[in-house]
Amino acid sequence: MAKPSAFTRLAKKAASFTGRGTCFALALLIVLVWGISGPLFKFSDTWQLVINTGTTIITFLMVFLIQNTQNRDTEAMQIKLDELIHVTRRANNELLDLEEMEEKELDKLRQHYESMAAKAKQARAGRAAGSSDDQEIR
Repeated sequence: MAKPSAFTRLAKKAASFTGRGTCFALALLIVLVWGISGPLFKFSDTWQLVINTGTTIITFLMVFLIQNTQNRDTEAMQIKLDELIHVTRRANNELLDLEEMEEKELDKLRQHYESMAAKAKQARAGRAAGSSDDQEIR
């Protein structure tokens, strides 16, 4: 397996850190210190600009890190699902590359599977109604 790139390693570490309570506590502390320092700086425009600029920069960078992490997770999950479909005997192997299909094709497939689900639900409801009738007769 190839060694992950520097960006991938950074993205993983950043995602791991930012998803922890410690990071939230740190962010809350920064906001509290900023808020408490307001009277010291007479709630000046510069004082407001500091928090606005800081949060904007952090948000901007986090968007890319989150997207990178989400892309890797989605791709890994897709590969795992493809493998499960591939090794299941009765599976429809046409479903292996759904992410490559056009929206209309996906809508058509979704309608097909929703119809199958509705039929299964009706059958389950029919069996449940039949079993309660059997219990009443006894």
